[in-house]
Amino acid sequence: MLDGTYARGEAVVRIKTDIHHPNPAIREWPALRISTKPHPRMGDRYRVWPLYNFSCAIDDHEMSVSHIIRGKEHEVNTTRQRYIFKHLGWEYPEIINFGRLGLEAGILSKSRIRRGVEDGTYTGWDDPRLGTLRALRRRGIQPETIRAIIIEVGTKPVNATLSWGNISAINRRVIEPEANRYFFVADPIPISVSGVEGAHEARLPLHPDHHDRGTRNYRIEPDDGRTFLVISGSDASEMESGQIVRLMGLFNLEVTEVEENYVHGRYHSKDYQEARALDAPFIHWLPHQVGVKALVVMPDASVAKGLAEPTCSTLEKGTVIQFERFGFVRVDSTDPFVAYYSHR
Repeated sequence: MLDGTYARGEAVVRIKTDIHHPNPAIREWPALRISTKPHPRMGDRYRVWPLYNFSCAIDDHEMSVSHIIRGKEHEVNTTRQRYIFKHLGWEYPEIINFGRLGLEAGILSKSRIRRGVEDGTYTGWDDPRLGTLRALRRRGIQPETIRAIIIEVGTKPVNATLSWGNISAINRRVIEPEANRYFFVADPIPISVSGVEGAHEARLPLHPDHHDRGTRNYRIEPDDGRTFLVISGSDASEMESGQIVRLMGLFNLEVTEVEENYVHGRYHSKDYQEARALDAPFIHWLPHQVGVKALVVMPDASVAKGLAEPTCSTLEKGTVIQFERFGFVRVDSTDPFVAYYSHR
C-alpha cells in the first residue's frame, strides 16, 4: 500500500473485531485506505490515509480526551473505536451521547443545501429558508438565544425538534429591550383626510420603555383642511365606510370612501382614549412623500416592499429593530434599505 504495489481501491487495512458480531457494520471495519488524489494541504506526500474511526480514536488518545460528547448516531462508531483502545491497552474515555437537534422549519441537510446553493435554488448558506447558523444570524437570531436553547435542551439521549415559536419567544426576550421602534408601510396606499384644523404633532417613542432614547417626530400641516398620508395595503383592504380608525400617535379619522388604490377619510377626534372607547383599530402610517424605499426578506424568501421611516437609512448593518405591527427585523443593508424578518 505504501510503495505503490496496490492501486487505489485494491487494498485496505482493517481492525480485527468479532467476525460474528450481530451488527455487520462492526465486523472488521476499515481503518486505512489508499488515496492518490492530492491532499488540499499535504499534496501527494502520503498515499495511505486513516479513515474516520481510526483517526478519531488515535486523536482522542493522543489528546488525552476524558469525555466524548457526540450525537447518538455515532453509537456504532463508539463500538468500533473501543476495539482499537482494547488492542492497544488504552482506557476508553467517558461517552455522552445526545440526540439530534432539529427545526420544525428550515432545511438542515448539508447535501441538500449544497445542491440548492450550487443550482441557484438558495441564495447562499444564509438563505432565510435554511436552518444554518448563518441563516439564523442573518434573520436576527442572537447568539444568546442559541446558547439558551442549547442549555435548555441539554444532552438528552433522544432527538428533539425546536419550534419557531420557542426560538422566537427566547429571541424576543433578548432583543426586545434593545430594539428601537419604527414604522414600515408595506404596499403603501395613499389616504387623504379632510377637516383637519391646524397642525398636528406626532411624537413617537423610539422605545416605549426607554423614553431617554428620544422620539421620532412628525409635523402634519393640512393644506386647506386636508392632509395626505400613506398606510399599508393590508390595513386599507380591511377598511370600510363609516369606520373609525386611529392613526398611531396622531389622531382619529372616519373612513368615508374606500377605492381600489385610495382611501378617503375625515378628521374625527384627537384623543386616543376615544379611539379605544370606540374599539377603533390602531394603524401605522407615514406622511405623504416621506420615507425610504425598503425591502423586507421574509422566512420563505419572498419580499415585502414598502416605505420605512427616513432615519432607518442611518442604522448600522446588523442592527435589530422592530417595525411596529409588522415584526422584528435585522438590517442587512441601508443603501438600498434591506432587512430580514425575524419574527413578531
